[in-house]
Order: sequence, then structure tokens, then C-alpha cells
Amino acid sequence: MLFVGLTGNIGSGKTTVGRLFRQLGVPVYRADERGRYFLTQKEIIAKVVAGFGSDILDRNGHIDRKKLAAIVFDDEKKLHQLNELIHPVVREDFRVWAAKQESALYVIKESAILFETGQSGSFDRIIVVAAPEDLRIQRVCKRDGVSREAILKRARHQDDERFKIEQADFVVTNDGRKALIPQVLKIHETMTQIAGCGRNRSGR
Repeated sequence: MLFVGLTGNIGSGKTTVGRLFRQLGVPVYRADERGRYFLTQKEIIAKVVAGFGSDILDRNGHIDRKKLAAIVFDDEKKLHQLNELIHPVVREDFRVWAAKQESALYVIKESAILFETGQSGSFDRIIVVAAPEDLRIQRVCKRDGVSREAILKRARHQDDERFKIEQADFVVTNDGRKALIPQVLKIHETMTQIAGCGRNRSGR
């Protein structure tokens, strides 16, 4: 089994690309979604409160993600602190999940910060979803109902898209003009051939 990382900067459309791979029968692990899930778990909530204070909770005792985002995206150290709480849990969760995908030729881990958290070297291949910055910002504004300034504040914590493209094995262009399906199908065909030949370059 090969391990493939799928990433892209905010608003690039990596979740859409991941959905296309799932439609082809490829198991896709959504790290960002799982990270949000773990933020609802008592043990993680207790650790977040210990690090960020009880003001981070809403009236029901749940983490207010908007308050948390406002804190971490304004403070690099706070963002690192949160990542240190969440990412080890997500990595272990992915390891357990991947071990269950016994029949798959390859699996995909979709993560917004694959490079930023030093995970890229743990994958056999990397797919980067790329899109023009203005289009990415427009998508997130529409999706999340947030301001351009808020999006740029998040984006500054991500590596430059050009760097990611240079490091990628495959690049999916999601600019609204180039069709996604043929690009995904081509990558899927290539990955199936590589996995079938057993050319595993690394591990997890």
C-alpha cells in the first residue's frame, strides 16, 4: 500500500479533489475534519482549556472554534501550541485508520498543513491542489462568510503555494477553467500502476 498526501492552501479546493478520489474508491482520510472532531472530546477540551483558558468555551462547555481561531491566527506561538495538542492525536488516528484499509492499493491523507507540520517526508507521493490567490480568497469568503483580512491572516501561516508545487509529485490545477476529473483520473491511473508494481518509496 502506498501513502499519498493531498494538500493545498486555503481555498484551493483540496476537499473537492479528495471527494473525487473517494468516488474512484480510494480511501481518503480528512485530517482537518478529524482534528475538529477531536476538539469535541473531553480529554482534548481539558488540554485546550489548560493552555488557553476557560474563556475559550461556550455556554455548553464546548470549544468555541471562532474564539480559538481568533487567538491562534493572531499568535504564532499559540498556533504552535494548539498544533502540538492536536496533530499527534490525528497522526495516530490516521495510522490506525490506514491499517484497516487492507485492500487498498493506496490511501490518501488530506491535510491543509502537510508541509508546515513536517509530515510531507512520510508519504510516498504528494498531490498539491493549486489555484490563483484571488480565487482562493473568493471561495473562502463565500464558504465561511469571513472577511478577506481574516482569510489572509490564516493564509500567512501556510507555506507559499509555489514552494508546495515545487515539492509535489502531482499538481491539480483548480482554477475554474481546467477540468478536475481528467486530472484526478490521470493521477489515479498513475498511482494504481505504481502501487501495483510495489514501488513503495517510504512508509507513513
